Amino acid sequence: MLIEKYSFGIGDRFTMEGGAQLEAIQKINELGIPVVPVWNKSFREHTIVKTTQASVKKEADEAVKAKQWNAGYYIDADHIGLETVDEFIHYSNFFTIDVAHFISKSAESRSISAFVKRHGKYLGGLSIPGINKEFKVTESFLKDTASKYLLAIQEVSKIYKYIESKKGKNNFIPEVSMDETEHAQTPLDLFFILAELKYQGVEVQTIAPKFTGLFAKGVDYIGDVALFEKEFEQDVAVVKYAVEILDLPANLKLSVHSGSDKFSIYPAIRKAIQKFDAGIHVKTAGTTWLEEVIGLAQSGGKGLEIAKKIYINSLKRFDELTGPYATVLNITKSKLPGETEVSGWSSKEFSEALIHDQKCMDFNPSFRQLIHVGYKIAVEMGDEFYNALAAYRSNISKNVTYNLFERHLKRLFQ
Repeated sequence: MLIEKYSFGIGDRFTMEGGAQLEAIQKINELGIPVVPVWNKSFREHTIVKTTQASVKKEADEAVKAKQWNAGYYIDADHIGLETVDEFIHYSNFFTIDVAHFISKSAESRSISAFVKRHGKYLGGLSIPGINKEFKVTESFLKDTASKYLLAIQEVSKIYKYIESKKGKNNFIPEVSMDETEHAQTPLDLFFILAELKYQGVEVQTIAPKFTGLFAKGVDYIGDVALFEKEFEQDVAVVKYAVEILDLPANLKLSVHSGSDKFSIYPAIRKAIQKFDAGIHVKTAGTTWLEEVIGLAQSGGKGLEIAKKIYINSLKRFDELTGPYATVLNITKSKLPGETEVSGWSSKEFSEALIHDQKCMDFNPSFRQLIHVGYKIAVEMGDEFYNALAAYRSNISKNVTYNLFERHLKRLFQ
């Protein structure tokens, strides 16, 4: 099983937007860009929403049948570890192996020494086609790299081999996630991570490194766009080179996590993959949930009432809801409107504050991010929320498709 060149991760908190999401993928395919869908959901999301991976597969299968989709599609066990993977094994064919919490925890000294020895052939200058500089590889660098990443890579190998024992060899797509950590990996770090993954027997097909800047939930990239462009292009060059000299899968590609709404860096991503004729996987999640809230607000009446309730209760439980996402949020509390103000808003006022339209004077990124992590409030509303999703289906579906196609896929690939 090999992932196609272009793939797009489409998270769906409440498993009701599969058809609308797939319609966006079909639209970009109609423009001659063969993107395939990857429905992703994490253990944390399942725990909060009280769903299982079986429901994600069911949603995807039903959307594929209803939309007569005849190309590949995938069910992603998002951010799994050894302790959670069993919940996903039978219903997934794509596994995002997340070992970020093992980074900077040192492996045994003898393992580090063995790492330095086996990669010692690269000591000296390392030139990578497409990068206009020579990297200096020293023994000290190799030791530091092993100290940071070797234990995490060993953990990847354990999880990969466990999945392989259950799914069978070559019957799943392995992704390695190292993005949820404090410091970005350098292009040279990435090369040796890939070299060690190969040594450990992991036939990785997509890898999600940590890039510089903040990939906050539901809003644009926060950081130096020019620096990201340079870094991303070098990482693409490293992946291409690693495939050639390490005998990694030919379709190996970068994966961008929290990739939804990162409009300012989409041109840099597009430029790099075109320059190197490279693939890309972009993972989105909460942007679809936000379109559901927007659709409710735009519908007025009960829909607007529910949207307001979600925000107001999220505001009251700010610390509880934002805590688990603290490293991927950039909320300015003073810019959050109060309960009294929001209670008096019209559909237009609420939706304009929430829609990710940077040209709109009333767009409020802090408001948007709080609702992004407030989906637990919707879960607790039970049938009131789910019935509203069904009642206002037309507005919501239209928004979901438009958002993914016009704001995301077209900007990424055209």
